[in-house]
Amino acid sequence: MQPAIQGIQFDNTKRYANAIEASKRVSWEIDRDVIRDRRFDLARHFLPDSLSKVKLLTFLRPGEMRFLSQVHGRTYANMFGLVERFIAAKMLEVTRGHALGNQVAVEALVRFTDEEIKHQALFRRIEEMLAIDMPAGYRFAHDPDQVAGVMLARSTWAILGLTLDIEILTQAHYRASIAPDGNLSELWKDVFLFHWKEESQHAILDELEWRREHAKLDEAQRDKAVDDLIALVGAVDGVLVKQASDDAEYFLARVGRAFSSMETKAVHDVVLKAYRWQYIVSGVTEARFSEVLAALVTPAQMGRIGAALHPIVTHVGS
Repeated sequence: MQPAIQGIQFDNTKRYANAIEASKRVSWEIDRDVIRDRRFDLARHFLPDSLSKVKLLTFLRPGEMRFLSQVHGRTYANMFGLVERFIAAKMLEVTRGHALGNQVAVEALVRFTDEEIKHQALFRRIEEMLAIDMPAGYRFAHDPDQVAGVMLARSTWAILGLTLDIEILTQAHYRASIAPDGNLSELWKDVFLFHWKEESQHAILDELEWRREHAKLDEAQRDKAVDDLIALVGAVDGVLVKQASDDAEYFLARVGRAFSSMETKAVHDVVLKAYRWQYIVSGVTEARFSEVLAALVTPAQMGRIGAALHPIVTHVGS
């Protein structure tokens, strides 16, 4: 056992057991519980205005705002399908660390991985349905395996930190924005209701595993891991910049009328601003994530993270 973890009690068996119990209680199937022979209602919004920021585009008509929210909602599903590829792969790896020890932890993490694989299947199904119902021309040109390869090249500490951030933001989005909004497509809303039910347990397990990994590392390894986390956030932002551009172009091509050059520029800017809010800023500013991060990094390391995030946070707030 490494010195960094000597004398530290990692017996969180009760928390792993609670995650298993909750997983069993909320378990669902894609067709039986979520889809239920329904289609997405294109007369309603998908992503809430508080997440899509469509109301910043004051020159858009109501139907145009609705269509843009649907573009956002389609990408929202695809983005979660994308990140859950590397999350599932990493959890399989993390599970092996418990294989000859805490079998309750093994069961909890195996269930976690199985649920992440199911979520990927759900999001692929959504894309297939929306490809039929929405105007042609939409692109989500990110290969999940290629993106996962980039992510998994970084340290486990950094990947678990990013994973916790992602799964905490899914909780915040559902509770604060999706659940209370009565203007959303019922099927789209249900997709993220059922997703939220299982992600609640995942966030608990993410934190347990991140803290466990942290205790294995020496100071130099932790410092390098902070750089890896910054690099991972940069990689996510690179995906967002590309997707925001593609989604803005798709919207402008299919919305049914021309816009001025200033309005076109505003659409591009607001879509990127919204995506950076949805997938980066809304997570790192959640108290639950920031408290765990602050407990694991030094003030100097937190300063490096803050400096890296500053341009993104500033853009979102502008």
